[in-house]
Amino acid sequence: MDTLLALAQNPAAWVALATLIVMEVVLGIDNLIFISILTNKLPEHQRERARRIGIGLALILRLGLLATVAWIVRLTEPVFTLLGNELSWKDLILIAGGLFLVWKATKEIHHHVDPEDHEDTMVGVAVSTFGAVIVQILILDLVFSIDSIITAVGMTPHIQIMVIAVVTAVTVMLLAATPLAKFIERNPTIVMLALAFLLLIGTTLIAEGFAVHVPKGYVYAAMAFSALVEGLNMWARQARKRARSTK
Repeated sequence: MDTLLALAQNPAAWVALATLIVMEVVLGIDNLIFISILTNKLPEHQRERARRIGIGLALILRLGLLATVAWIVRLTEPVFTLLGNELSWKDLILIAGGLFLVWKATKEIHHHVDPEDHEDTMVGVAVSTFGAVIVQILILDLVFSIDSIITAVGMTPHIQIMVIAVVTAVTVMLLAATPLAKFIERNPTIVMLALAFLLLIGTTLIAEGFAVHVPKGYVYAAMAFSALVEGLNMWARQARKRARSTK
């Protein structure tokens, strides 16, 4: 209690908390897109429950990782060299997560482009079980959590601030998950754009794993610009529909 009171009276702690919350919420956008696409493939009565369970387990996972923060920090130490690059466990996790994200997004794009492909349809049905969706949500959240926690440690040494930031960000994710999923479901063209975002994020994770730093500001600026263009397209389509309905 005394520690929390001391932090509350420290302006630097408030700045660190605000920065961490913004960072966690921004990283949560990637998770929400992935969660929305995955859960929308489930039967309608299971979707909201899958989102709540997936995000709730993600919160438990992040808090558990924060409890082992000293171990997580050591994940940045090199374990071996590949093609002249020193790779740590963190790098390997980012590369594996990026490959998983690229594979998953590619499969989903193929399924949307060629829905009549029998083999792909069978695979799509096989992975769209409730348990498989939860597992995939946790796999990706593990990758983002380790990356964000290591970044957070560089910003503040106080675990209490990290916990508050994580709980706040996950609460925002929980509130936004269902509206975002319904919005994506109502606008099929958004699905392809969201899958393209996942491809971009996956490629960025792989690059980060090989020590090729891609400023996240550039990535999110590109995503925001693409979303703006798609928003204008949706607005134009609605305008054409209204024009046709008045004739």
